[in-house]
Formats: sequence, structure tokens, C-alpha cells
Amino acid sequence: MGRAGRTMRHLFMTEWQVNRAFPASTLAAIERAVGEAEQSHGGQVRVVVEAALPTESLFKNQSARERAIDVFSLSRVWDTEHNNGVLLYLLLADRDVEIVADRGIAGRVPQTEWEAICRQMEQAFSAGNFKAGIGAGIHAIAAKLAAHFPKTQRGQNELPDKPLLL
Repeated sequence: MGRAGRTMRHLFMTEWQVNRAFPASTLAAIERAVGEAEQSHGGQVRVVVEAALPTESLFKNQSARERAIDVFSLSRVWDTEHNNGVLLYLLLADRDVEIVADRGIAGRVPQTEWEAICRQMEQAFSAGNFKAGIGAGIHAIAAKLAAHFPKTQRGQNELPDKPLLL
């Protein structure tokens, strides 16, 4: 479909489409999954779902990865005590998933492992199964964090568990 098709998908992404993919019950399930997953590790997970790129980013042909890095910074995922925050970013118009890990965990988990989680989620999303896809992604991220940042004590929850919709 190319750049023109991508532009059209982003410009015509509606709130209704976002609500259909992520109804209130799915958002609540995501929040619960993040909270439960964080009981198994000392890391921090932030889920952000963006309907479409902002117009300026779209016309600059910004990739989902570049936008995820911007959102990582803007939502302060990097600002955790142990630098072990992980952003799970979904650009709904592209059905593209990106994981951005802070330096405390990025040095321990190869980017290829994060990308494998993203591709599995994208397969679920292609089938329209957003709730199961994102739940599986949260659990896969939690397993990586638990392996490198085991839960030794109940620490402060530094990032909101509630998914952010942009």
C-alpha cells in the first residue's frame, strides 16, 4: 500500500476503531496484567497505545520505532530508580508493536528477544485478538524482567499500570 496508504490509515483512524480494539474491559485487563506481572519482578512496565501518529510525525514518515523512542522519553519510562523500565508501545494504525527497554535491562536482553515478542503480538493483532496479544506480550516481558530483576522486596510502583491511550 505504500506511504500514501499509511498516511490514509493514520488520517482516518477514529476513536471508534480504538474503542473497538481496546474497550474498557480490555484496558482494565491490561492494567491488571501489568500489576500482576510486576509482582514477579523488580522492573517497571508501561503500556502505551497510540491510535495514529501525530500529523507532523506522519508527514515526516516517522517509523513506529522512532515514535516509540519519543514516547519512551515523553512518558518518562527511563526515569526509574534502577533504569529497568520497559515501554510496550502499539501504533494501532500500523498494527506495529515496539518494545523500548531502558539501559538497565537493554544491556541484559538482546534486542532480537524484544523483537520476537513484538512479532508474536503483531500476529495476534492481525487476527483481531488485541486482548490476548497484549496479555501475552506483558507476560513475556515480565519473564525477561524476572530473570534479570527478580522481585526481592516490595518496591515502589514507579510507573502507572493503567495503559495510556494517545
